[in-house]
This record gives sequence, C-alpha cells and structure tokens, in this order.
Amino acid sequence: MELLHERKKRALRVVKKLKELFPKAKIVLKYSNNWELLVSVILSAQCTDKKVNEVTGRLFKKYRTLESYVRANPKEFEQDIRPTGFFRNKTKNILAAAKIIKTRFGGKIPRTMEEMLTLSGVARKTANVVLGNAYGVVEGIAVDTHVMRLSQKLGLTLHKDPVKIEQDLMELLPKKDWFFFTYGMIEYGRQICPARKHDCKNHPLKSCTQ
Repeated sequence: MELLHERKKRALRVVKKLKELFPKAKIVLKYSNNWELLVSVILSAQCTDKKVNEVTGRLFKKYRTLESYVRANPKEFEQDIRPTGFFRNKTKNILAAAKIIKTRFGGKIPRTMEEMLTLSGVARKTANVVLGNAYGVVEGIAVDTHVMRLSQKLGLTLHKDPVKIEQDLMELLPKKDWFFFTYGMIEYGRQICPARKHDCKNHPLKSCTQ
C-alpha cells in the first residue's frame, strides 16, 4: 500500500509540474469534424503529427464527406496516405471504419468506449483521443509512445503494455487530470525529453521523482 501511496504522490507532482510547463497542452492534429479527427488519429500511428497534418491537408480537400471515404478506391487511397507509413493497413482500417460508422452509427462517431472499440483500427488509445476531443468524454488515458516512455522513466509504471500502463495511470491520477496528462506528457516528450539519447539530469520533472 505504501508503494502505491508514494507513486500517487509522485504522479500528482508530475501533473502539477506539467501544468506549470504546458498549461495549454492539447492535440495538435488538424481536423474540422469528428470523422476527420478519427482519420487523423488512425494515421498518426507510428507517424509524427507534423507529417499527418501535411498529408491530411491534402486528404481532407479530396475526401470531403464520410460518403467519399465509403466510396473511395482503396489503391488510390493508399497512395493518398502513403507518407504516413503502414498505408495499406491504415487504408483498410479507415475505409472499413467509414462503412461501419455509416451503417451502424448513422454517420456519427460513437460516444462510448465500447462502441468506439467496434471500429476497425481503433484500440483504447485512439478511442480515448477521439472521445475526449470530440465529446469531452473521458473514459481513460490515451497512452501514446511519449506517455508510455515517460511514465516508465518517471517510475509511474513498470509495464510495457499500453493497456496495463493506462490502468496504472488511472489508479494513480484523479480522473479530472486524465485528459490533460496525455497532452502534457506529449509536449514534455517533444520539447524537453525526446526519445533519442540525452542527459536528463536537469529536466524539470526530475525533481518530481525524488
């Protein structure tokens, strides 16, 4: 119990410092509706947000409605999103999700985790990002590569599986901080503590782990 108590205190110190450093941290993917948000998040797997925004800048002009994705030619779509990597799999998931949303959900992005997870290519991370940004529905913590790496580094989890990491973080943090935590950690990973090898000893969150 004492160990969990200590980790909870550390997690709260981390969130407090992140709020000081990045009070306005938020999603940087560019989209104009909830469907485009989902497309952007699926494309962001194993790809930088910057590259995704470059690709969707063209993509969203070409495919303007959900129906245009339902009717899209897969081979052509693969070329449209090719720079984001894993383009065949992403094409399959995005176009299948469009059909499911049209037929099962009346053209609207679902509002629950359970329903989101029925969509092709959608696991908890994607569902958390879409639900939180589209509807303000917070059912968990989106664990991307920054959140995963930094949560391990800061001693908030010992796990490597994103679902188990999410469970650990949800236990440590108050629900009101779940949504912010993802974007605070992403900004910290981008701006202060990137994945490449470097010296962390003067990093602002270092003091939170003492």
